[in-house]
Amino acid sequence: MDMEQAPLGIDPTVPSVARIYDYLLGGKDNFAADRAAAEKIFELTPNAKEGVQANRRYLRRAVRFMAETGVRQFLDIGAGLPTQENVHQVALGVAPESRVVYIDNDPIVLTHGRALLADNRQTIVLDGDLRDPEAILADPRVTAHLDFDRPVGLLLLAVLHFVPEDDVAERIVKTLRDRLAPGSAMAISHLSFGDLDEDKVREGRELYSRTSAGSATPRSRAQIERFFDGFEIVEPGIVSTDDWRPEPDAPRLPRLPGVDGFTGVGVVR
Repeated sequence: MDMEQAPLGIDPTVPSVARIYDYLLGGKDNFAADRAAAEKIFELTPNAKEGVQANRRYLRRAVRFMAETGVRQFLDIGAGLPTQENVHQVALGVAPESRVVYIDNDPIVLTHGRALLADNRQTIVLDGDLRDPEAILADPRVTAHLDFDRPVGLLLLAVLHFVPEDDVAERIVKTLRDRLAPGSAMAISHLSFGDLDEDKVREGRELYSRTSAGSATPRSRAQIERFFDGFEIVEPGIVSTDDWRPEPDAPRLPRLPGVDGFTGVGVVR
């Protein structure tokens, strides 16, 4: 996209984390500022592109696991721009009756998602902010599409690290968890420090401070595990992205200098 194609109300000079992610995945729904920010990320973390690809592979495995264990409703908060093998495609491939709600606050994500899914009545794309989980849960469009008295698959993928305050991030997850019925599941993927030194971590935070997210906060495995309080963590536990139930012969994140991620799935009993 170029600046002339920016929707009303979008400042294309401010990098968007959704569009940066799209660029790292090889997409075209991004502006020059997004690409420049992504190239800076490459300088800091040479494995960035492989990292987002690993996260997409994890999404497929986590959604498939949920669907195969009986979950038929999915709530994806911070969904990002549509790409191949989205939540609804994976879930519907296992259980055609599945219903999906995508939540995001990026206007371009909302525009593209709604256009792509206009004819799919089982999947809706809504505006919402992770920082206000109460509003998401109370949104009549959400409650009309999902029955919270039945199991829901909650997806918080590559989004909680944009909430820098630990207590706020934990409150968000607790608020969402308390609304989930027994049999529900939650999948998290989260940025970790990897082998970045303090200078590069500081540069990364400075870079993200100039994006739509305003910050990015890598967390340790122990910190990420705290988000699963109240859940029964399924095997293999909280592990590196490519180590969560990998598929045979699947690509692996190369051991280049850079960031890593932790992933896990918890079930409500």
